Amino acid sequence: MQIWPAPAKLNLFLHITGQRDDGYHLLQSVFQFLDYSDRLSFDIRNDAEIHRVTDIAGVDEASDLTVRAATLLQQTANIKQGVNIHIDKNLPMGGGVGGGSSDAATTLVALNYLWNAGLSLNQLAQLGLQLGADVPVFVKGEAAFAEGVGEQLQAIELAEPWFLVVKPPVHVSTAEIFSDPQLTRNCPAIKICDLRAGAISSADLSNVCEPVAISYYPEIGEVIDALHQYGQARMTGTGACVFVGFDTQAQARQAQQALPGHWESFVAKAMNTSPLHQVLNDQMQK
Repeated sequence: MQIWPAPAKLNLFLHITGQRDDGYHLLQSVFQFLDYSDRLSFDIRNDAEIHRVTDIAGVDEASDLTVRAATLLQQTANIKQGVNIHIDKNLPMGGGVGGGSSDAATTLVALNYLWNAGLSLNQLAQLGLQLGADVPVFVKGEAAFAEGVGEQLQAIELAEPWFLVVKPPVHVSTAEIFSDPQLTRNCPAIKICDLRAGAISSADLSNVCEPVAISYYPEIGEVIDALHQYGQARMTGTGACVFVGFDTQAQARQAQQALPGHWESFVAKAMNTSPLHQVLNDQMQK
């Protein structure tokens, strides 16, 4: 059975430049993928039933983003087939690495192919936006500079270091972070051309959600403090995961081995092209 990866992502920085009347925050960020993924597979059904056949603690089947994504695509493209969805869950939940959004995007991309639905990536990204602001970047599959609520994407070429990613033993509520009055919402806008030219230093970039998250969950600050000895340690998204980059896998592994045993962690290579799209291209060439 074909395995379709749903990769992790990192927000290499996250600035908020304003807030819309509907409450959504206007942000600027850079997304990059990792070669560490949930693994999904799909059994196509001859009836129209859609089921997630894997039990996932704390996520009922009806509200699972994979089921919602499959249902949305089925209805949009008038598909008569159904599917059984299998999920091998590796990405930490509530970690800011995009697990649920990535699973939804992989479901859209894979079923668009398997069902012969015929939608373009742009059309799939628009569907994905109905499921979550992070879904379009996973659908399009390119490292990207993001604006708007995260859906306005411009591809960007980045170095592809190794990252050590650590998940503190907390589950961060995105709504809690974004509703906090102490959250910085007036960052000066930056230009992608300055990023590409290297005119903006890492010192000028930050994750504005980080201090708010630490105020709720001091464990995040403990991880950041522990990783700072290796380089610029930063929280991804609204947390809780913290990452730091290394030149080699061996360096990242050595730092991982020095971590306290109760911290969940993984080492992964940065990728400018999503592994999901590598699988899709392989399938289309068969």
